[in-house]
Amino acid sequence: MWYGKVSTKTIVWVANRDKPITDIHSSKLRISYGNLVLFDESKSSIWSTSVNSTSSSPVEAALLDDGNLVLRDGSNSTDLLWQSLDHPTDTWLPGGKLGMNKRTGENQLLLSWKNEQDPAPGLFNLELDPNGTSQYYILWNRSQIYWTSGTWNDEIFSGVPEMSKNYIYDFNYVTNENEKYFTYSLKDKSIISRFVMDVSGRIQQLSWLESSKEWNLFWAQPRQQCEVHSFCGAFGSCNDNSQVPCTCLTGFEPKSQTDWDLRDYSGGCERKTSLHCGNTSLANGQRDKFAVTPNVKLKQDSQKKAIGSSEECVSTCLRDCSCTAYAYDSNGCSIWIGDLSVIQLAGGSSNGMTLNIRLAASEFKSSSNNRGMMIGVIVGSVGAVVFLVILALIYIRHRMRRTTKAKAVEGSLLAFGYRDLQNATKNFSEKLGGGGFGSVFKGVLPDSSVIAVKKLESISQGEKQFRTEVSTIGTIQHVNLVRLRGFCSEGSRRLLVYDYMPNSSLDSHLFHEKNLKVLDWKTRYQIALGTARGLTYLHEKCRECIIHCDIKPENILLDAQLCPKVADFGLAKLVGREFSRVLTTMRGTRGYLAPEWISGVAITPKADVYSYGMMVFELVSGKRNAAESEDGKVKFFPSWAASQIIQGGDVLSLLDPRLEENADVAELTRVCKVACWCIQDDETFRPSMGQVVQILEGVVDVSMPPLPRSLQMFVDKQEHIIFFTESSSSGKSSLTQSCTSTALSQPQSIISSTSSTTQLGQ
Repeated sequence: MWYGKVSTKTIVWVANRDKPITDIHSSKLRISYGNLVLFDESKSSIWSTSVNSTSSSPVEAALLDDGNLVLRDGSNSTDLLWQSLDHPTDTWLPGGKLGMNKRTGENQLLLSWKNEQDPAPGLFNLELDPNGTSQYYILWNRSQIYWTSGTWNDEIFSGVPEMSKNYIYDFNYVTNENEKYFTYSLKDKSIISRFVMDVSGRIQQLSWLESSKEWNLFWAQPRQQCEVHSFCGAFGSCNDNSQVPCTCLTGFEPKSQTDWDLRDYSGGCERKTSLHCGNTSLANGQRDKFAVTPNVKLKQDSQKKAIGSSEECVSTCLRDCSCTAYAYDSNGCSIWIGDLSVIQLAGGSSNGMTLNIRLAASEFKSSSNNRGMMIGVIVGSVGAVVFLVILALIYIRHRMRRTTKAKAVEGSLLAFGYRDLQNATKNFSEKLGGGGFGSVFKGVLPDSSVIAVKKLESISQGEKQFRTEVSTIGTIQHVNLVRLRGFCSEGSRRLLVYDYMPNSSLDSHLFHEKNLKVLDWKTRYQIALGTARGLTYLHEKCRECIIHCDIKPENILLDAQLCPKVADFGLAKLVGREFSRVLTTMRGTRGYLAPEWISGVAITPKADVYSYGMMVFELVSGKRNAAESEDGKVKFFPSWAASQIIQGGDVLSLLDPRLEENADVAELTRVCKVACWCIQDDETFRPSMGQVVQILEGVVDVSMPPLPRSLQMFVDKQEHIIFFTESSSSGKSSLTQSCTSTALSQPQSIISSTSSTTQLGQ
């Protein structure tokens, strides 16, 4: 069975998945003796509903709109004799059960496909704990547990805290004398959603997005692909930082390249050359050798050997035919017997070990047979070596000039000592500003470069922000992103070191009356464009999509030339390219939060687009969006600006009065239209940041935006008020609107149909 109204053919149930028919033209599916039966070309039954019914009434089969194939009593359509929802394959549809029949002991479970093209049962399954607890397990080969949901606590499964912030699904766990099971349904019946035990060994919740014609990944476990047990098979290497997660270890090759091409890595790898096993030497006097594989971890247990040297560790492994690898470190000698499956850790990780994998000597180039080649390599490398030596000397000389104890880590990041930063900031005496996670101080390094040091003060939240900031902005560089120079992590102290921005943050120029220097229109336009370029880089150009989660004027810093730098990545979220959404319990800043985020839905980069639009309105007006006007009333600027743009009003009336209408009208109109598109209620109608850049650069024209439904309530009134409520339990803000509005016709495209410009799809 597959969806009839989903353009991408998506199969949700297969009857005879382990007994495929060979001739589809001669096979038949029909009702026989009260059962739905599939007959092959030889008229043999290969699948049946297997119902034992004593009823003499005729039966009928029907496929219902909810994806349930049913066999029912023909005289009573509500009396179901059998239904496919009780016998799921790899997909769990809304309304279906996943649990256990206490009387028969039958377990309803999800069993993955063998690969992307073969629905035969695979190695991974999700099932209710057969030992009686209320938790669900993901198992490899029906034996090895590698993920658990945790037990049911009458509201959520303890290992799935995201369930508590859910606004899309209704959950129900049922247990009685006959059965126990878990089921879910959708609050909005128009949404198409499915839960899958994927061929990757991960459970996934997906929803269909008609606007983009694709399945959107809402939630998945385990979070990392390499957490799936033996995903890459024997002698495979798993790497979460690679687009292709599985490779074979040095000296090995896939047992079945065809399976690997179909994302079925379970067969693992095999040796290219057999070991000599008990023979400690070859005909030419050589013996098996070891390939060094650094920074890995293994799930297989090792055997510890009480040996005093690495040479003895090598000899011990060579004497045992079944020994496939060894490691010798501060923990002594460890050897591994039989098959291996390793996880390759990221380059900056220090938690891995150096593994020595046993290979046949012929896998290594012989020095005697390749002497000529070695000479050529040496001669050809002399120039490169000399060049590297010169670079090394320059680097060492540069480092010796520094009196700090900073150490290079994570590529270009430096690890500073706390005492060094204390000296650089004169004991944190010149405070530049502060926020929820700590304070920022000005400092000067021994090489005379000026820095800004963020001193994180909250132990729990500060630690999370520290790790997020280092793992995101610490690995990327762009002219419109603030540069993180390094960090300090000593005991409970957590500090971040940035380039100093002499012109502070954007909010200080827009909202602080004491600031005499008013940003002119040309500068404001470049700030809007530069910020959009920085966000485009985060969303579209990085190896992993990065959602900033807190775009606002306070987080846009200005350098000496007033070039904008997106800063403060403490709430940022990394989203793998195979994902399109991410759940987060963190909240950004009130007034800049997208509607879907407030309602608890997993967010996309379009949440940043909404915040950017709200910030652009403030950039235009020079005031907070919900600022008190001269008559003492609180007005919501975006609603007034949107109505002015749509009704063809005086666009210059929207401009910061301090600019005295000195602005390019075409640019001002363009910016306001873009802002209106960015704050659309439906995220699918907001532009990407890449489209925003193209519009602001004048590459494409922008069409007239519709009035967002959430702003419609303000158009006919002069008093514009937004009410916020604070949740006492979480401390997070939420938007409450005590009114309803008539749905407007959905916008077709942000891009204008002007013939002289490049056209982009929605």
